[in-house]
Amino acid sequence: MRALKIIRNSVEFVKDIILVIMVSLVILPFIAIKTYIPTGSMIPTININDHMFVSNIPFYYRNPKREEIIVFRYGRNNLVKRVIGLPGETIDLKDGKVYIDGKELNESEYIRFPDTTYPQAVSFPYTVPEGHYFVMGDNRENSADSRSFGSVSRDVIFALGGYRVYPFNNIGVVD
Repeated sequence: MRALKIIRNSVEFVKDIILVIMVSLVILPFIAIKTYIPTGSMIPTININDHMFVSNIPFYYRNPKREEIIVFRYGRNNLVKRVIGLPGETIDLKDGKVYIDGKELNESEYIRFPDTTYPQAVSFPYTVPEGHYFVMGDNRENSADSRSFGSVSRDVIFALGGYRVYPFNNIGVVD
């Protein structure tokens, strides 16, 4: 009788674990996703080989804000960049500095080596279309971003850059 009770409790325990795993697999993608950073386009903020959890929740109810780090679909890839220009704003690049509607954007907190010489497919000054965002990597010398592929539609933005989980010596919020 005791053996039967142990077996029954074990089966219940395994069922609970399977249920938790199933719920996690179904619900977690709507809340947060883990992403891996393969390039240096966001150095020094995010480094090559960093692993992060990014949150899907904010963009269910609001639009991206300037200077937030976002994740968006670009072709078959997910890219991580910083929002620089909002819909309707005019972006200009001069002497390594970014100007929004004629005012210089202070990027001293996240840009160490500004560069505006990256190959550009758009002409400046550039007005961001409605429903789009102008994004740039923090490592301006090595970032394919809105300078090369234009602004990003709100429809393809799906996550807010979030929490670094690897490498372990650099765990924390990314902003």
